[in-house]
Amino acid sequence: MNNAITTPEPVLGADVRAPLFDGPFEGSPRAAELIARIGDFLNGELAALVREKGIDHEHSPDKATLQRVWRRSHELGFYGMTLPTQMGGLGLSLLDHVLIKESIYSSGSPLAPHVFGELSGPPRVGALARFASPMQLAKFILPVAQAEKAICFALTEAEAGSDAGAIQTQARREGDTFVLNGRKRFISGSPFADYAVLMASTSDSPERREVSAFFVDLGQPGVEVQSGYKTMAGQSTTGDIVLADCRVPAAHLIGETGRGLALALGRIAVNRLLHCPGMVGLATVALKDARDYARSRRQFGRPIAEFQAIQHSLADMATQLAAARALMISTARQLDAGGDARADASMAKLFCSESAFRIADAAVQIHGGEGIVQGRRVEFLFRMLRMYRVLTGTSEIQKNIIARELIGEAK
Repeated sequence: MNNAITTPEPVLGADVRAPLFDGPFEGSPRAAELIARIGDFLNGELAALVREKGIDHEHSPDKATLQRVWRRSHELGFYGMTLPTQMGGLGLSLLDHVLIKESIYSSGSPLAPHVFGELSGPPRVGALARFASPMQLAKFILPVAQAEKAICFALTEAEAGSDAGAIQTQARREGDTFVLNGRKRFISGSPFADYAVLMASTSDSPERREVSAFFVDLGQPGVEVQSGYKTMAGQSTTGDIVLADCRVPAAHLIGETGRGLALALGRIAVNRLLHCPGMVGLATVALKDARDYARSRRQFGRPIAEFQAIQHSLADMATQLAAARALMISTARQLDAGGDARADASMAKLFCSESAFRIADAAVQIHGGEGIVQGRRVEFLFRMLRMYRVLTGTSEIQKNIIARELIGEAK
């Protein structure tokens, strides 16, 4: 007879702030204070909301619940903390930003992405502030920064992913408007967004690439968000944006015509790095769950944590996590110091995503049969961390960038 689990499945959003190993905090005292306050928010109010609404990683909250989270996070001073100071942000260093985000994801809360508004809030618009007109700041950016509206970033299409310049969505100028036609694919946050920062081709020739950026109201005529599919992680936070003769005022063009990719990719090294704390945080949850399960699961009369095979697996997981985290922190410090760090950011994204998935895979193996049951957190983490090897630039694309930077330096 198989032994039953002697401890319950970890509660989603339960307090898992105890570090794996003792060590000094790498960030500023302000970051440490913010981490403590956000931890209380996650493990207090948000944990209660998770229980009240029956939210888990595979059952996404509705928009009304998300708005409640965004507004409360804004009231507490968390929602826009990563924005420029002129927009109400705290002027955090990149290292502090990374460490705070890591702590949020390592909470295990299904609401972790929404504390900062990762999918639909301030991180989507902060870098646009210096290109936006006063009207665009007032109409689109400030309402998002203040948790009144949600926004998504719409670049990807069926034929334009890693090759971002291959965009087929067309924006044709007609007087004081642009007429947009096309379909955006796999757009995170689109099912609950009010606006989109949308990339479209303004070229009049198939041979010439010219991509421009627009603010688009997703509630206006000619726009439909289709979100009837889920990712492999079971979430429904992704959708398509279909544009059919959608008329957008020329005043909604962001910056200059043909500068859309420059806007989208201008902070690419920073953006790549900022995906790493999410992966590291989720991998930390997987390792802690595996460790705790190994302590409680008994076979042959003793906890499986006493078996050397399990101990070695946990040791490998912890080592990979420490290496990924160290690379993430080192890259953040380089960028804070004014370094270019393009190759380093790609190495961090590559190594963190691959290592995090290996950790999740090992965690499933330690859980055995329990690890492959849908609804178990470790099974969800396996699927979620598998996705990160594709999201925001595949591992192969990161290798291309690293090699190009390396060979270029050798010339």
